[in-house]
Amino acid sequence: MTQRTVFFVSDGTGITAETLGNTLLTQFDGLEVEKTTLPFINSAERARSIVDYINFVATQSAVRPLVFSTTVNDEVREILRTVNGLFLDLFDQFIHILEAEVGQDSSHAAGRAHGGANTARYNARIAAMNYSMEHDDGASTRDLSRADVILVAPSRCGKTPTTLYLALQHGVFAANFPLTEDDLENLVLPKVLRGCESRCFGLIIDAERLMQIRNERRPGSRYASLAQCSYELRRAEQLYQRHGIPYVDSSNMSVEEIAATVMQEKSLRRQTF
Repeated sequence: MTQRTVFFVSDGTGITAETLGNTLLTQFDGLEVEKTTLPFINSAERARSIVDYINFVATQSAVRPLVFSTTVNDEVREILRTVNGLFLDLFDQFIHILEAEVGQDSSHAAGRAHGGANTARYNARIAAMNYSMEHDDGASTRDLSRADVILVAPSRCGKTPTTLYLALQHGVFAANFPLTEDDLENLVLPKVLRGCESRCFGLIIDAERLMQIRNERRPGSRYASLAQCSYELRRAEQLYQRHGIPYVDSSNMSVEEIAATVMQEKSLRRQTF
């Protein structure tokens, strides 16, 4: 299959353009893409420069590039629209429909999607981040009652990235604790978590995948052996079932999908920033 070049163009960070574009691209199995993000294209001069660049790239390929844009400035968008590629812009598709529906012209203000206009909400997200970092891997038990959710799992099952994502993206106060060999052998939670079962959520992954991850950290060790990984994961499932703790096999899930599953299972409300 021919590789397609993809550009995410934005007058801000490019996060929204990437999210929109990547979500659409996941629907095409086997499509090979080379992605480039071009942020802060917020002037006519920069827009013309980007058009020249993308057009040059287009001359080097047998197929035209795909260009996902989330620019709000009309002049910039008109320039970008002349690019030699398939130009897909969020505002082109939806802003005029929304203006007609709500009976109001849009502000066309750049940077609103990821701005820090609401100081209280921004501070709440930072507080959640600080909490998750302090309570990473059982490092602290201080103020544990404040946790919205506590992830538990054997070592290297993805607890840390999930709790940090929950904090950063959703403002959730998330702690995480490793399940030690003693915990798994006796099928008990770490002592400090007993009584907190209702806020716990468990993770498991494929044993061979866990072996690969652990071998990157401690190659050739008992800790990274397939037998040890299989044992810990098997006992972890038994522990979750014994204590009524919901859990998910995250082997084929992204951090975003794991976090969404946790939010849904624990009925947590996302903070809007």
